[in-house]
Amino acid sequence: MHTFSLKNKAFPAFVLCMLSYLLAGTVATLMSTYLPVAIPELLGKSVDEAQLGQIGAYLNTAFLVGWMLGGLCLGIVGDKIGRIKTLAFSIFVYGFFTLLTVFVINWETLLFYRFLAGIGVGGVLVFSTVYISEIWPESSRPIALGILAVSFPIGIVLTGSLNIVFAYWRSAFWLGLIPMFLAVVTILFIPESEQWHQAKPKQMGLQESIFSAPYKKRLIAGSLVFGSVLIGLWAIFSWFPTWIQSLLGAGVDGQQERGLSMMLLGLGGITGGFFSGFLIKKLGSRHTLMFTFAGCFLACCLLFLTNVRFTPIIYFETALLSLFFGISQGALSSYIPELFPINIRATATGFCFNIGRFFTATAVFFVGSLVSFFGGFGNALLFFSITFLIALLVAFNDRAPEPESVPSSSCLK
Repeated sequence: MHTFSLKNKAFPAFVLCMLSYLLAGTVATLMSTYLPVAIPELLGKSVDEAQLGQIGAYLNTAFLVGWMLGGLCLGIVGDKIGRIKTLAFSIFVYGFFTLLTVFVINWETLLFYRFLAGIGVGGVLVFSTVYISEIWPESSRPIALGILAVSFPIGIVLTGSLNIVFAYWRSAFWLGLIPMFLAVVTILFIPESEQWHQAKPKQMGLQESIFSAPYKKRLIAGSLVFGSVLIGLWAIFSWFPTWIQSLLGAGVDGQQERGLSMMLLGLGGITGGFFSGFLIKKLGSRHTLMFTFAGCFLACCLLFLTNVRFTPIIYFETALLSLFFGISQGALSSYIPELFPINIRATATGFCFNIGRFFTATAVFFVGSLVSFFGGFGNALLFFSITFLIALLVAFNDRAPEPESVPSSSCLK
């Protein structure tokens, strides 16, 4: 079999993966942005902050639980039937259930749709990353994966743009038609990974376990780091628009402030993700991650400790925080898949990316529940930013080899 030609095959595949990754970012954050206006309509009455927090907690948690299950279960499926079939299925699922949100009549049905959309997003993030890690030339792979990770915050920018363009929340969810179209293009025109094809004979025999001795330490460290970052990141992303709204005066609808803030969360992440590959080549993955986690925690302290009402400085501080977010996601997307051999790569990457989502979903739920205990959304979000310090500690103590120094039997050639 031939290898992928960068010009003829890998680049179009990269573009499609990037688009599906981008729209996953939009789908993941779109409901959070419209939450303050969607819930009152679905309930048919005005709601106070506590009730909004409770229903929002259920919706965000359902999405993250679906994301976790999608990443874990579809990772196993994709090691068996191939990257492209599983990727196309995942794209279609999150597009279809995003589209159905247009017609939802109550928040309980919306909860179900968000859960199923989360399953699709979980599969897309695993298989876009794994697929590109297998088809892209090794010399520039960290940069390509860093740029891929940029797609997610671009999707968040799109969320903010949709919030500004579409005042009526249902109109924005017609977006689901686009990933459904991309799913068809993927299954018809994007070729399967040659490396996965070459690894298939191994899968006919005894399947190697992700918990076996050579990979156990990497699996634990990768899961702890990624899970800790997820808790902090999604607690903030899921509740950030609601925190912005809480800083505004009574009677201010906050559409522009929420939209611009979400756009800045995305723009800073785009910049950070783009440069993550260059930082890895310069500093190595471990030192890049340590620098990033320290920056995330300090930026959270600046943002949530110094602002008690909305002022334009929040826009700058939001961009700074998202810059570190972007670097972390680009670095982790590059580092984790290459720690494992091809025949278990999707399963192991899905495990590292998603086992922490159970705790993430729990944390996101409790942000809404703990608002009263901590005295506001800002204090609650600051509490969950401690997870970045946990990730920093794990990275500091992790002595697993860098991807480029992993023995050849366990990584890409």
